[in-house]
Amino acid sequence: MNAPSRLPIAILTADLSDSTEAARITAYVEGYADATPFHLPRWLTAVAKGSGQRAHCLIAKRGGSIVGMVPLTEVRSMLFGRALVSSGFGVDGGVLADDEAVAEQLAAAMWELAQALNCPTAELRGGMAPGEGWSVDDTTYVGFARDLAGDDEAELKAIPRKQRAEVRKALKNELTVTTGRDAGHRAAHYRVYAESVRNLGTPVFPKRLFDAVLDGFGKDADILLVRHGETPVAAVLSLYWRGCVYPYWGGGTHAARGLRANDRMYYALMLHARERGCTRFDFGRSKAGTGPAAFKKNWGFEPEQRRYFKRAADGKAPREINPLNPKYRLQVALWQKLPLWIANRAGPVIARGLG
Repeated sequence: MNAPSRLPIAILTADLSDSTEAARITAYVEGYADATPFHLPRWLTAVAKGSGQRAHCLIAKRGGSIVGMVPLTEVRSMLFGRALVSSGFGVDGGVLADDEAVAEQLAAAMWELAQALNCPTAELRGGMAPGEGWSVDDTTYVGFARDLAGDDEAELKAIPRKQRAEVRKALKNELTVTTGRDAGHRAAHYRVYAESVRNLGTPVFPKRLFDAVLDGFGKDADILLVRHGETPVAAVLSLYWRGCVYPYWGGGTHAARGLRANDRMYYALMLHARERGCTRFDFGRSKAGTGPAAFKKNWGFEPEQRRYFKRAADGKAPREINPLNPKYRLQVALWQKLPLWIANRAGPVIARGLG
């Protein structure tokens, strides 16, 4: 009988509606050191439900056992074109595989699926190298993560001096912090987040996307809300997985800066995450050389380069959705000036195509 490594690899399309199959994929992801929440079937299904885009998942099997997977979102947009993305609406989610040969087979199958779906661009956000035919971008994005300290005071001391001073000032302000998943927290988070991204010049995602992720992750997701009096001024929706907190959709209103509400929010989240049993804080990605990247570095997080991969059909340019691209400069400036009610009405229609 051949050794397991000699058995042929079969690339299959997973049925995410089959709870047994989804559980097997989840078990594989949970056992993979470099996996992220954006690889999980529940992320894929929540994104599909919340954005209206289609979820796919390719798995590699050897001798009946899963030896690789790639989570996929089929993103279609009148403005930004079509793309098959791993993983849609996430900052990670590339190919997971037991070895390079399996990874390359999965990437090749992904490209075949992209062509069959009439998607001229395929995108892999992180994961193993996909082999020939893919371009590599290892300069645009950097990630930030570090371990949490053992107690509240140690956490404060772990923050570099200048940023620690800002946190201390925030702690003296009349701000209150709550966490939850109820309708009140959801509504307040969306109001704050929508204003925050409008101020940055980008459209807000549909509220149903946040609801779907909260519902899909259950106790493994919540909202931390900072109020000044009765007014919400900062909020963040976070995921919790394998002892790590992932603050993902967060922001503050115009008043948040003067109140140092964002400083209070992230420090409070570090303490809240430790109370939940977390030992690590993943601050997510930022574009290299930007203000958000500098903000995270000020908290004592060292940047690590993120590797993304793209592939485009012959004669086609790959999809480009980076708002820092000079071709979007005018649109960003105009969006920042929109009345909030208009931005909130039009934003979700546009943003569902960003993926």
